[in-house]
Amino acid sequence: MLRNNTKLIKNSMVEKKYPRVGVGVMIENEKGEVLMGSRFAPIIGEWCCPGGSLEFGESALMAAKREVKEETDLDVSQLELISVIEEKRYIKINGRHYLVVGFKAGKYSGELKLTEPDKFKEWRWFSLDNLPDKMLEATELMIKNYKAGKIYQS
Repeated sequence: MLRNNTKLIKNSMVEKKYPRVGVGVMIENEKGEVLMGSRFAPIIGEWCCPGGSLEFGESALMAAKREVKEETDLDVSQLELISVIEEKRYIKINGRHYLVVGFKAGKYSGELKLTEPDKFKEWRWFSLDNLPDKMLEATELMIKNYKAGKIYQS
């Protein structure tokens, strides 16, 4: 009997899920346009700012700089915290639940490239007044928070 209970406890521990931590980076060009990529996943055709998952032992700032470099080949600096987001839209689709820390890059340099063609179809600049209809939830909420001047909104 004890052996079966131990297995049950171990199995229930394995099945428990926790949110992951991600970062997003809003990059504006000299015209005030925001850089977004058209994704292939989690939903084909959703647009998002550069970003991704925090790696173990990495700070949010380090992750933001790394993700931008990996996805766009751009270097960003003077990162400012602009948002904290609870991304829950995709829980039923693929089990994804993220707490996303959003930054705005004060400066960027380099030549924009499509460095991950398996993840992104293209990169494009959008006016904050004319954003795409389909955006990744974290990007949508990050921009909403930025426009409202609030770090967090429930």
